[in-house]
Amino acid sequence: MKVNKKQKVKKQSFIEKIGHKIPDPTIIFMILFALTMVISFFLGGTEFTTLGQDGGTVTYQIKNMFEPENMRWIIDNALLTNWLSYGGGVLGVILIVMLGVGLSEESGLLSALIKKVGLKVSDKYLPFLLVFLGIMSSIASDAGYVILIPLAGLLYAGLNKNPLIGMAAAFAGVSAGFSANLIPATPSDIILGTNAQAFAAAQGIPFVTAAGAAIKPATMHYIFIVVSTVALTIAGGFITIKFIKPKLENDSYIIPEDLNLEEFTIKPEETKALKWAGLGLIVAIIIVGILYFGPLAPYEVLNEATGEMKTVSPLVDNIILVITFLFLMPGLFYGFKVGKFKNSSDVVSAMSKAMGSMGSIIVLSFFSYNFLSLLSYSQLGTYLTYLGAEGLQSLGLGEYPILLLIGFIITTAVINLFVGGMTSKWLLLGPIFIPMLYNVNSSMTPDLVAAAYRVADSSTNIITPLMSYAGLILVYMRKYKPKYSVGDLIGLMFPYSMTFLIMWSVILILFFVFGIPLGI
Repeated sequence: MKVNKKQKVKKQSFIEKIGHKIPDPTIIFMILFALTMVISFFLGGTEFTTLGQDGGTVTYQIKNMFEPENMRWIIDNALLTNWLSYGGGVLGVILIVMLGVGLSEESGLLSALIKKVGLKVSDKYLPFLLVFLGIMSSIASDAGYVILIPLAGLLYAGLNKNPLIGMAAAFAGVSAGFSANLIPATPSDIILGTNAQAFAAAQGIPFVTAAGAAIKPATMHYIFIVVSTVALTIAGGFITIKFIKPKLENDSYIIPEDLNLEEFTIKPEETKALKWAGLGLIVAIIIVGILYFGPLAPYEVLNEATGEMKTVSPLVDNIILVITFLFLMPGLFYGFKVGKFKNSSDVVSAMSKAMGSMGSIIVLSFFSYNFLSLLSYSQLGTYLTYLGAEGLQSLGLGEYPILLLIGFIITTAVINLFVGGMTSKWLLLGPIFIPMLYNVNSSMTPDLVAAAYRVADSSTNIITPLMSYAGLILVYMRKYKPKYSVGDLIGLMFPYSMTFLIMWSVILILFFVFGIPLGI
């Protein structure tokens, strides 16, 4: 046993060694909160000047947070203003989305859809389909990891081909293509968009596109992610066929005797329930249509600031509730038909379980949002942005926005190798880089910076052993290749990671250069 332990230590990569020493993100925000308090004590009273939105100058003064009135502010606002109401209620919006998506997942609907589609495709198009299904599975948290990846291995085993080929394609879609999708207002869209709006508001950065149009947080990247979904699907399928398949097709593998084939088949009752889920979707669309053309129809009001009439669309402005409802109804219909839900108590339990999966987000948000509020109130956040912007300007990067964009993507991609979790990194990087890059060059709008974060955060997920599901993927692959190692996995997925990172970055740059809207 001692020998085995030594062997495991030797197999640890450089990234693993560093990553294991990094505290949990919640602990990081606790430390940052304390550090900000200490720094405010030493820099309290420091004044600095920046350019205002009107071209004039604005003078700021750093607050010493140990002064009585500032300490009272921390205590008075810790629960309601700085946490639950941060950014206009970001946390509430995230939780609402999970009610609908979570119910569909708990009912078994999303898993059944993945199996149904995956089992009906021909060998020729299978790599493209697996990447596509992996990308789309991001709406269902871990369904892609738990269902699609082992299913992909089974499909290839059934074709007498190396199961790792299919698993690699599925893993690339699920993890490296995480931030792309064809469905608007997914949980990742909400987390990125609503927090980006809060980060911008905290330092007076206008939440508008490069063309001056107001940004809608939930759909600010929709056009970009639709294009990305198509591009990544094609690229992922091509890499699988041209690089992964030739590498693995003559490699040895085993088929485990205890492989449960029934786990990855569609039962007759699930097929019937899927039809009911389709009926549920139709009912939901009809109800939304009635509301849109009825009591929640668009109407015009006078814009007192401009004196012009503007159109207000209650349903579109609350697209989060619409998306939640469109997931909720099919999930209900499927759950009752398949027998997962017997009564209303089962539905409530499913919703509660979905909310339970958000426990880590709730804990993280309490400490992170209080830290971000402290950073804003003390003016240290503005000061940090000021110093960073001055540094970038001194390097002459203000005249090269594409270099700024590429630099941010590379920085985030590297950090992603050591710090997992999309939300925690965004809460750490977003409040710094959104105002900083905008102050260096006003074309670096919040939606553009957030899109760059999407690209970088997703692309390197599959080549870091610190990604939360990396161990699970290894377990799946070792069923067919018992001695498969972390190094083998990273080597297998590296072509996907680098191709996605470069191609996705180029797509974003083209959107920027040609002024194509990122979203709607």
